[in-house]
Amino acid sequence: MAVKARDIGLDVPAPEQECSDPKCPFHGNLPIRGQVMEGVVVSDRMHNTAVIMRGYELKIKKYERYEKRRSKIHAHNPKCIDAKTGDKVKIAECRPLSKTKSFVIIQKL
Repeated sequence: MAVKARDIGLDVPAPEQECSDPKCPFHGNLPIRGQVMEGVVVSDRMHNTAVIMRGYELKIKKYERYEKRRSKIHAHNPKCIDAKTGDKVKIAECRPLSKTKSFVIIQKL
């Protein structure tokens, strides 16, 4: 019996695998809201968690130039997506899932 994936309101395809994770936005009941970002998985060693490195540029007003910065974000890694180190992923903001996790991986790019 195939469970139909839930529409999360973003233009991303549903994963082909199924999972029984209640914190999965497609097969569980986790609502998605807020920011959507892209980054690269730098660690997937934690249980159901991946560390995403996100690069961005910040304008320095005084010098009228940009500087490169980067930040690490902890995100929930559902079993149906199962992102590994080196994968480029899209993450979306959700309710706080733990002390450090407020994002969930929604797509492998």
